[in-house]
Parts: sequence; C-alpha cells; structure tokens
Amino acid sequence: MFTRLPKGFADSPNDLVLHAKKSGLDTVYITEICPMKAPSTNIAFWRHTPLRQMTSEQWEAICAGCGLCCLHKLQHEDTDEIVYTWVSCRLLDTHHCRCLDYSNRDAAKKECVPMTPENIETMHWLPETCGYRLLLEGKDLPPWHPLVSGDPESVHTAGISVRNKAIPEDYVDSEDLELYIIDTFAKSHKSGNDEQV
Repeated sequence: MFTRLPKGFADSPNDLVLHAKKSGLDTVYITEICPMKAPSTNIAFWRHTPLRQMTSEQWEAICAGCGLCCLHKLQHEDTDEIVYTWVSCRLLDTHHCRCLDYSNRDAAKKECVPMTPENIETMHWLPETCGYRLLLEGKDLPPWHPLVSGDPESVHTAGISVRNKAIPEDYVDSEDLELYIIDTFAKSHKSGNDEQV
C-alpha cells in the first residue's frame, strides 16, 4: 500500500511575460513563469555558491522547469520507498511545466511544500535529475539544464520534463493513483553528469 505525499513546487515568482502573440493566444492564463536563464552575473554561480548562500534570483534559476516535483508521490507503507505518479497538481500547467499560481501556491494548495534553502536538505523525495538535489550531492548541473544549455526548452527536448505527459489531478480519482506510478522515469533519465560540462 502507498500513502499520498505532499507536492512541492520549484518554479519562479519572477515577473514574466508569456509570449501570447507568438502562440496565437488571445487570453493568457499563466501569470508567472520562470525566465530560465542564468542571472546576469556569475554565469556558473552554482559551481561555487552553496545553495544556502544563493541570492533569490540564483535559487530560482536552479529550477530546470521539469515539473517533476509537482507530481503526486506515493510512499510504500512497508519499505518507505517513494515513487512518482504521472498525476500532477491541478495548478501545474502541463505544457509549460510551471505553476499557474506560483506566488500563492501554498495557500491555494495546502499540500504544496515550497522548496527553500532552509528545507531543501529534508526533501529526500526530489527526483535524481533535480538541480537542487544534484548540487546538494556535490554534482554539477547536466548539459540539458537551461543554465548550462542557455535554452529553456532543453529540459523538454531532453525528455526530462513532464511536458504533455502529466495528467492533472482533477481528471484522476485519488483512489486510483497507484495505476499511474512511473516505473522507470528516474532511472531511465540519468542526470547527464557523466558528460563534461
């Protein structure tokens, strides 16, 4: 049996403009997205600045925008193993992999556990590909990470994100979460740290 775990978000509250005209949209429902670019100074800041000493801008940039932290997680009652499901928080835009209400996420969704420099070390459920987890483990960011590639789409192109794979929780009966367990995602998508960055 599995028990439901809270979801955390790692998106950015930076101000942003969704390029609605480029997408041909008349109405934009997403009010905040992470620009996914390196802060203007210290391009490789993550290599020498500990997570707890990062500026707010640097901290937010570590998020690759994969959306994995916004998926429902289950914990096995006997083994404590944590597994991910393809079921996402209702606030996750499953195409842009961004929270639709980032600045109010913990009020809008009581189970949301915002990641902060103060609690990041306790979040053992973060996926193996998470930039925060990689840095905590003393590893570098992988080549597909937007800070390394310079391209916010690289996390999606590499197949690391939940883009168009996740199913919003409003479409799934919470009793059926076990049917949506991701068996091999974390193991089949290595962090890419074996490559020279």
